Amino acid sequence: MQRLLGHTFSLLHVDKVRLNEKWNYAHVVSPYFRIYYIDDGEGFIFSGKEKCKLEKGYLYIIPSFTLCHLRCDHHLSQHFLHFFEESPQGISLFERDRKVMKVPARDMDIANFKRLLEINPGRGINRSDNPKVYEKNVYYMQELNRRVSDATLLETQGIIYQLISRFIGSQQFSSGDPDPMPSKILEAINHIQLNLKDELTVSTLAGRANLHQDYFSRLFLRYTGERPLAYIHVKRIQRAQYLIATTRLSYTQIAEATGFETLPYFSKIFKKVTSLTPGEYRKRNEMV
Repeated sequence: MQRLLGHTFSLLHVDKVRLNEKWNYAHVVSPYFRIYYIDDGEGFIFSGKEKCKLEKGYLYIIPSFTLCHLRCDHHLSQHFLHFFEESPQGISLFERDRKVMKVPARDMDIANFKRLLEINPGRGINRSDNPKVYEKNVYYMQELNRRVSDATLLETQGIIYQLISRFIGSQQFSSGDPDPMPSKILEAINHIQLNLKDELTVSTLAGRANLHQDYFSRLFLRYTGERPLAYIHVKRIQRAQYLIATTRLSYTQIAEATGFETLPYFSKIFKKVTSLTPGEYRKRNEMV
């Protein structure tokens, strides 16, 4: 319970929109979460090899940094919520399940969306439903969170907790996992997240776990899907994406804050992980 309550969430956007065939965007990946409630029509989310149909009466979540494609062939009526996640340990609740999830919507879910809209007016996207356009005002929307009352901030946080809880109880988070992640791998992940700006090597991580380096690397791959060095790169770049979207730090400052010794190397790994240069990514997220 304490691990779950250590997570905090900050509102970015909340709104209700009617979409049509113009809602057709590829290669969408953002440093924030999305939750959708569909009350009419249909659409699709493609993520990896999976195709998820958006249909009336269901609730969906897209965890942060999940690459997906969005499409509507006819019309779609959608309530949406975008928010950032922060954790003292830096480990997402969805660390092992960064994929689209779907659950039947309940009356309380619908009431929660209506309440979010009521207490957070003017937090929609307004000008465009294109992620490449509306992600440009991320910094401004984050600033709005510092202007609302403590009561609104607390209530908003509570509602986001409630909506997320609908997915925590899904099969992906079952406590009966037949192959749970070993504590030594969890501790290594935790150490990586807390020390992204410091030197991180496979040999050091293996030594902390008191395991042979090759065995540690194989074990890490088995439970995370990545070799340790590749995982470190991904987590550093995810942190860099967050800093680019929410701060005015220079690329050199961001590179230093995420553990890269030189700006060229930072740019190289950023392009490898995101298929974009830091400049291209900032251009999509900068304030207009």
